[in-house]
Amino acid sequence: MTQENNKKVFIFIGRSGCGKGTQAKLFMEKFKEENTSESFYYLESGKRFRDYIEENTYSSELSKKIMEDGRLQPEFLAVWVWSNLLVENLKKGENLVLDGTPRKLREAHVLETAFDFYGFKDIYIVHVDITREESKRRLALRGRFDDKDPEDVERRLDWFDTDVAPVIDFYANSPLYKYIHVSGHQEIEETQKEILEKLEIF
Repeated sequence: MTQENNKKVFIFIGRSGCGKGTQAKLFMEKFKEENTSESFYYLESGKRFRDYIEENTYSSELSKKIMEDGRLQPEFLAVWVWSNLLVENLKKGENLVLDGTPRKLREAHVLETAFDFYGFKDIYIVHVDITREESKRRLALRGRFDDKDPEDVERRLDWFDTDVAPVIDFYANSPLYKYIHVSGHQEIEETQKEILEKLEIF
């Protein structure tokens, strides 16, 4: 560990369309209301990756072909995206919110080295849970470019079961993390209320 750090990390994780991004932003607003001197770095790697594949580079062309073929991106790219965002943007004294990262177990272990490097000790996992059917319904309504092909959506939901679910199990069973499970089937405000009650940090 390179430095002592009494700031917190909050990882929001769940199926596509579960509302984890919305819940993360609402949580940060509430946290800052209760702790006016606190600040956050919000790391949402999905947007950065979508921007990356639109770039005109050799690597982005290869990644776009992988996406178009419905295959998984290599793990080194996921680590590259979030690690660069951290290195370039995280400031001393900031709490950290991760939205949708990590997505594979080996990636979670690499992320542990980042927490160790920055000295983060209080790490909370917020699992916003919805069913596969609800995820499909919400993605259809959202209509983002990567939500339009039903086969692509099915593959992403399969990846959640094969790759992300083991990450959630790892966090839920590790004594190093404070894991909470909340229902994403409620109204947005009710889900947020459940998150705040279960985190017990105010």
